[in-house]
Amino acid sequence: MSSEAKISESVLSESDSFIEELFAKCTDNAPNFGVRLDCFKISLHKSVGKYAKSSDSETVTAAEIKDFLGQIQADDLFMALACANGNERAWWEFDQQHRSYLERVARHLAKTELDAQEVIDTVYVELYGTKIVDGERVSKFATYSGRGSLRGWLRTVIWHSLVDLHRQSHDEVSLDEMTENVGEGMAHANFAEPAPGGENDMIDHIARERYRKATVTSLDTAFASLDDHEKLLLLYYHVENLKLREIARLVENEESPLRGWFQRKSQTREKNPAGRIHESTIMRWLEKSYGKVLQLFRDELQAKNGLTTEEIAICMELATQDLAGNNLFRNLSTT
Repeated sequence: MSSEAKISESVLSESDSFIEELFAKCTDNAPNFGVRLDCFKISLHKSVGKYAKSSDSETVTAAEIKDFLGQIQADDLFMALACANGNERAWWEFDQQHRSYLERVARHLAKTELDAQEVIDTVYVELYGTKIVDGERVSKFATYSGRGSLRGWLRTVIWHSLVDLHRQSHDEVSLDEMTENVGEGMAHANFAEPAPGGENDMIDHIARERYRKATVTSLDTAFASLDDHEKLLLLYYHVENLKLREIARLVENEESPLRGWFQRKSQTREKNPAGRIHESTIMRWLEKSYGKVLQLFRDELQAKNGLTTEEIAICMELATQDLAGNNLFRNLSTT
């Protein structure tokens, strides 16, 4: 029997009242997290549905659901939802409360300090969200249900990341994926163009060659048109291969070229209570830079070269091949 069939409308309505009470308490505890009631309800409805589906009872009573919801780590769930939505204050709170715990667990489970640091970077990338699905950024936080403590869940995430650490390959990436993935080494593209084979391959090669020059030129222009701080950020990340945490430490340095830009950006935002720059902040900057490159690239193809939507799609595909001789980021130097 499905979970929906096991929960009556009246029971659902009564559980909603309890959820609203939980939401009010969480909002009082963290008024700056910006979590909406509907978002909170959707998350708990999923958990209630799974609970009902796994129950041995023919029907689930309101008392059973209330008891189940009473065991939910509501404040932890509230923070996770806020972080998944990209709330700045929630990220600072998360980092203050759980960063040291993540580091301790990673060092305990990893074989080396290097592996521990790398898995921390990976976990932060996953928690922030590395892909866009149906126009929405998908965060690992979205999988946390509140059943069990956030720290227990984080320990599991770290363990899985350690298991996957040596199985992952970040050798290839498309220009579209730059806006959907923010991970160490993601944009070190292998632009290797295979030699055309048969007749069909040759015809296809000749047709695509018409767009090759426009693609290379537009990519160069897009990167060259970035602001200096965007070029420097990408230069650190993709040319000098600095980790997210290493860039964050550089920004904290008073002599860093990025420091002044960050301070100007911070003037209209809430002050950093910890006085630190965190990985999630660097990821947001990278994500915005990737999006700007993609938009500049498309605009250049359309405005200067007069290409249609279909032709731009061809150029987007060509951008994953060996168009720039592995020098995709050669125009990132600042003046």
